[in-house]
Amino acid sequence: MCGIVGYIGTQPASGILLEGLRKLEYRGYDSAGIATLFEGKIDCVRAKGKLHNLQTKLVGHDYPGWIGIGHTRWATHGKPEEHNAHPHLDMSRRVAVVQNGIIENYRELREDLKQKGYEFVTETDTEVIPNLVANQLDQMQANCELEQYLSPFTEAVRRAVHQLEGSFAVALICTDYPDEIVIARQESAPLVIGFGQGEFFCASDIPAILPHTQAVVTLETGEMATLTPLGVSVYDFEGTRLRKHPYLLSGVSTATEKHGFRHFMLKEIYEQPGVVRTCLDHYLNLDWVTDRSTNPINLGLPVGLYTNLEQVQIIACGTSWHASLIGKYLIEQLAGIPAQVQYASEFRYAPPPLTPNTLTIGVTQSGETADTISALNMEKQRRADLDDRFQPRLLGITNRMQSTLARLVDYAIDMHAGIEIGVAATKSFTAQLMAFYGLALDLAYRRQTLSIDRLEQIILQLRQLPGQIEAILETQEKQIEELAHEFSETQDFIFIGRGINFPIALEGALKLKEISYIHAEGYPAGEMKHGPIALLDEKVPVVAIAMPGSVYEKVLSNAQEAKARDARLIGVTPVNDPHATEIFDDVLTVPDVEELLSPILAVVPLQLLSYHIAAHRGLDVDQPRNLAKSVTVE
Repeated sequence: MCGIVGYIGTQPASGILLEGLRKLEYRGYDSAGIATLFEGKIDCVRAKGKLHNLQTKLVGHDYPGWIGIGHTRWATHGKPEEHNAHPHLDMSRRVAVVQNGIIENYRELREDLKQKGYEFVTETDTEVIPNLVANQLDQMQANCELEQYLSPFTEAVRRAVHQLEGSFAVALICTDYPDEIVIARQESAPLVIGFGQGEFFCASDIPAILPHTQAVVTLETGEMATLTPLGVSVYDFEGTRLRKHPYLLSGVSTATEKHGFRHFMLKEIYEQPGVVRTCLDHYLNLDWVTDRSTNPINLGLPVGLYTNLEQVQIIACGTSWHASLIGKYLIEQLAGIPAQVQYASEFRYAPPPLTPNTLTIGVTQSGETADTISALNMEKQRRADLDDRFQPRLLGITNRMQSTLARLVDYAIDMHAGIEIGVAATKSFTAQLMAFYGLALDLAYRRQTLSIDRLEQIILQLRQLPGQIEAILETQEKQIEELAHEFSETQDFIFIGRGINFPIALEGALKLKEISYIHAEGYPAGEMKHGPIALLDEKVPVVAIAMPGSVYEKVLSNAQEAKARDARLIGVTPVNDPHATEIFDDVLTVPDVEELLSPILAVVPLQLLSYHIAAHRGLDVDQPRNLAKSVTVE
């Protein structure tokens, strides 16, 4: 979940590294550091806390060098203190490394190195890596093995990574080889290489290199590369040279700027109408308007993926898990297929019994979420040797079509959300919902569980959603901002919903927890009286998602139960709801919409409420404590 960046070229490296880390800080901000190499010496500067602390330490100091590596950390092994910050060096300060990931066998490696005389000064797992590489260089030199097909430094790294167990991406520099950066990737820690004009870059994510190039290569698991001023060479972990061709990025360079918004999160909330429009443009078949014999949905998925389908299982984490709960509802209610939603972190260690003709869907914005990738890999392996009915059918829903997920699954649905910088997911959640609407309608059409008239009705309403989200943003944000001021001292929130909007209650609570640090819980509204109602008093606001439909009256009744316990009631309701002002103390209105489509509108006021409460409390909305955008460790 950390961010790493590297540069080799003709410009001073420190400024490029610092700017690259600024673009990656959403991946972790417990500490940061850079290491540059100049005239046979590694200069390493590190600082605890956010990147501005490192920047302050660099002011007024000249750190020359045209090669370097940088890191912004989300702490795993070792407290977020300066001495645990990356880059880490070997005992002789000969090799420096930055790492994203976890070395699972670092304790055994460290003990072995200690017996050889190596000393350690941190509590991190990463510190074993530069010492392993230094040890390999010493052994190669002692055995006169420096004449290799690979450069000695690359060979030493190759031998070292063979000793590492875990999921990691690393970048290393060495004083003995001042014209090389060696990088390596294993499992779910992403790493990309950027190709510039006489300069080369590596990073955990493309925003770090976008200001300099849009030509990139993605390093796959089990691959490594050597970056020199003359070019890039890619190898597998056995040392075999690989042929890889850069691809061009497009349409992403402006996504990493705030464009006048105070925070990325608010900007991304406002981008949701555009995201929905983009999804509709890609998922809906325009020919269906004139030819009703064609499929109205165009996801590019083959018939074979759906043939004899008996069950769907969805694997996800966090916000993606909430989106998947709505996906389950849509698949079951529209297409008539039983569906289950599993936490990826639990699925791997307690998988359900194998069922025949099952579609497994992995949902992850980044396409790199370690738990989700591991769960899908396990599902693929445990079905591989079974008969045809049990063969794996893997589908991904992701925002990164060059990600590990997209390469692992048979087919993937592109969310089309664009780069999301804010750690708390907003537009990517909406994009995931749109992908599930497309999938459920595609299944419904192919299985003929909906009439053509009903399909037409739903699609017409889908097309109205972008304008309806814009109406919420235009009419509600000011009111929500003012309402947020009244919760400066609030310590607990309850969110309730039923049916398709129960997951929205969960998502509303998660957003508030993530960025405001207020304890919040989401419950099925009907379950309040079975225990949680004991929490309620005048200090605990209750947010009820009360959208017209099959459970509308039930939600109102459950809200009344909370009101009778003196809780302050906030209702997310349609415009001009005659019951709203009678029941709720505060009303957050959305355009009137069918219950089936209401989650996409109901979530927007909750995003705004969480945002403004956190902003009013003076908190860092885009980089909440202890969190990172992409969870690439288990």
